[in-house]
Amino acid sequence: MRILVVNAGSSSIKLRLLDDRDELLAATDLPVERGEVDDGKLSSALSAMPSADAVGHRVVHGGERFVSPVTIDEEVKAALSDLVDLAPLHQPKSLLAMEAVGAALPELPAVACFDTAFHAGLPPAAATYALPRSWRERFGLRRFGFHGLSHAYASRRAEALVGRNGLRIVTCHLGAGASLAAVRGGCSIDTTMGFTPLEGLVMSTRSGSIDPGMLLWLLEREAISEREMAGALEHESGLAGLAGTGDAREVVARAERGVTEARLALDVYVHRLQAGIAAMAAALRGLDALVFTGGVGENSSTIRELACEGLGFLGVELEGDRNAGASGDTEIGSARADVAVLVVTAREDIEIAHGVRRVLG
Repeated sequence: MRILVVNAGSSSIKLRLLDDRDELLAATDLPVERGEVDDGKLSSALSAMPSADAVGHRVVHGGERFVSPVTIDEEVKAALSDLVDLAPLHQPKSLLAMEAVGAALPELPAVACFDTAFHAGLPPAAATYALPRSWRERFGLRRFGFHGLSHAYASRRAEALVGRNGLRIVTCHLGAGASLAAVRGGCSIDTTMGFTPLEGLVMSTRSGSIDPGMLLWLLEREAISEREMAGALEHESGLAGLAGTGDAREVVARAERGVTEARLALDVYVHRLQAGIAAMAAALRGLDALVFTGGVGENSSTIRELACEGLGFLGVELEGDRNAGASGDTEIGSARADVAVLVVTAREDIEIAHGVRRVLG
């Protein structure tokens, strides 16, 4: 079964065609400009690719209802539209892609695969907010977690690289968005993102976890409006708020040149990352493998090195040349260390293709 995987991001739609052995047959990236896809360019791109048998869409938020891949119909799209407020950077793009690709390929069955699904089985202690029960039940307030497609693939690939199953793994998906997951036996038992993709690590333009009392303080004094706050937390915070740019490569380069704001941004980013990794290891009651994936995780040897410097107490130790020269799926840890440290290329497309096949048989 040939699967066309559609991954709609904030600035592009990535199209990947996989065969039944997960071999990549074709790949195209199309720009998303002003929140819209050029139907003509999409149609041309799809026409240039070999034919597919089914379509798989990445969807960031599945809420409480969608805990596994599901065939897309109008009812499903309506339910996903209701979740736009919880993932405003991503959910609208996924819905847009469903409409555009569905119009271009109306004869193909389409399946939605959810980033939240991998975390649907979080233990109650990890999933529950310490809020009034009436709030939790009325509004469905819980920690959902995100980047599940990436965490699922990276943890499974890590076990294949190490050659053992049942490992205690911390997966670090570091990109424009960033999150960690504690994975044991192929199951997520804790993660850093929560009800929305704002919780957790410092990200490119997102704040990560901050004191809610500070936000209440600002709102109560009418210092800023709710809309201004939402925009700032999503688009003007994180590395961008600290260093003036959300590009991790530029932050690292400026920090190495001694730019004060960039040095602070990098230090804050790494401080939160180290603390998060340690928390995930505690949830696992130990650590067998630490995995870096995503655009920053795969490509920044500096951030990997800084993150691991403070984790020796967990048994983490990098091998400098391995880390500096890492390419593709590879081990970068010291041979004498207790914990395997790996770089794994993000392949949500493979995880989505597997989900489509499970649904369509």
